[in-house]
Amino acid sequence: MENNRETVEYEQEDGVNISANAVHPGVVTTNLFRHRTIINALVKSIGRFVHKTVEQGAATTCYVALHSQFTGISGKYFSNCNLDTPSSQASNAELANKLWEFSSKIVSS
Repeated sequence: MENNRETVEYEQEDGVNISANAVHPGVVTTNLFRHRTIINALVKSIGRFVHKTVEQGAATTCYVALHSQFTGISGKYFSNCNLDTPSSQASNAELANKLWEFSSKIVSS
């Protein structure tokens, strides 16, 4: 979350008009374990009660990215197409600065 704020501040310094928010798609059914038959069977049997379809998982991302009510909104966390409260770690500015510096080093090398 704090990393999103850093991104927006950094880009706005360069005159770029962006928004950066975090979205949680939920647990989405994919074919990630398609070659692991035992795991795949477990995921399918248990997952049908709690997993979302790909379309359902994409809904929050599309909603926040495309709806005009979120224009200019940054640094927020969304889940199930609603504004939600992130964990305390997600709002930790010190941790975000460390992540930003680490990410910058990786990208620039």
